[in-house]
Amino acid sequence: MVKNGKHVAGAAKTIRKILITQPRPESDKSPYFELARKFQVQMEFLPFIRVEAIPAKEFRKQKIEIAQYSAVIFTSRNAIDHFFRICEELKVNVSQDTKYFCISEAVALYLQKFILYRKRKVFYSADGTNKGLFDVINKHKEHENFLYPCSENQQDNEIVNWLKQNKCEFATPFMYRTISNNVKEEMTRTEFDVICFFTPSGVKSLLENFPAYNQNGTVIGAFGNNTSRAIVDAGLELHIKAPEPQVPSMVAALERFLAENLKSK
Repeated sequence: MVKNGKHVAGAAKTIRKILITQPRPESDKSPYFELARKFQVQMEFLPFIRVEAIPAKEFRKQKIEIAQYSAVIFTSRNAIDHFFRICEELKVNVSQDTKYFCISEAVALYLQKFILYRKRKVFYSADGTNKGLFDVINKHKEHENFLYPCSENQQDNEIVNWLKQNKCEFATPFMYRTISNNVKEEMTRTEFDVICFFTPSGVKSLLENFPAYNQNGTVIGAFGNNTSRAIVDAGLELHIKAPEPQVPSMVAALERFLAENLKSK
């Protein structure tokens, strides 16, 4: 629970309530609910951010010709959604020879919503990390020029720096922006033992809602290197991290944490 901008919960020993800072899954068959039943915990969902589209008219001001690029780097489903939205709005015909480099297999499979997956060249990081992504890009970078679609207020500087250091031809078009949601009421009303973040923007939203936030024993989880870095940079302690070997998803990481927590009692 948060009062006057400070978290006042005691140290989390018995895990009862877990907050996922994303929208509630549409299907009751979500692995989050299976996890909740298995460990008898309450799983709640509260999106800390919302995504706003950058209109095609505004995108044009960046003077980036999408058709001139032979490869696209995707680090999120949002990036995929807005890339193909912009292409549709601008009537850009994406070549069937375009290569796609994705941060994880889950992101890569999401491309099936927009392309004939088997007929395209799709690559992804084996372990969901930037290093894994760089390994696959490195094999193809000689003859490609890359588009890295990202949020106007959030891009992965590690990826940008790697592209620069490896003398890759690339552009980073902004196709959407993230905006913090007001979560003060829900966070003040409910005490959470675990809070899981999925983007640096989610961490930023927490601090914008509660500038004097004090972790005070709350277990914090992060998905992705950039999210983990944002948590540490905010002076918070990180307890649950994904993806990692054997835990490719936040669900897997939570399951491992909860199992270890039970053993330690």
